[in-house]
Amino acid sequence: MSKLRNTCAHELMDITPHIIQSIRVEMRRGRGSDISVPQFRTLRFIQRHPDSSLSYLAEHLGLTLPSVSKLVDGLVKQKLLVRHESSVDRRQLMLLLTRSGSSIVDSARSEAQQNLANKLNSLSENELKTISEAMQLLRPIFDSQDKH
Repeated sequence: MSKLRNTCAHELMDITPHIIQSIRVEMRRGRGSDISVPQFRTLRFIQRHPDSSLSYLAEHLGLTLPSVSKLVDGLVKQKLLVRHESSVDRRQLMLLLTRSGSSIVDSARSEAQQNLANKLNSLSENELKTISEAMQLLRPIFDSQDKH
């Protein structure tokens, strides 16, 4: 591994947890008080991965299948999530957000994005462009690991 590549990996490992924590704080702030953090994480995951199964959601959340089933039941009762049969295997249930569920996630995400943008106020246009270009380079590397 080249020295520069190793330095980049080190920098990514150092700053990423701070960025993630900042995003989490902002997203939680915008989620509303009627929704727990695990419920919000569930909605966000289903938004990114529509038609996910309970098993895939449980794996992502690090919870047991019965725990996730109970979590999903609560979101279905609140009309934030719907279950439907898989078109491939009718024994398997898939999960989708309702408009209300999507609205909660979109609103929290929009607020968080605005607050993060405010944190970048001290950077110059050139610095912002550099960060944007770096993110575009990283996206295909890390997006491929997020597919199921």
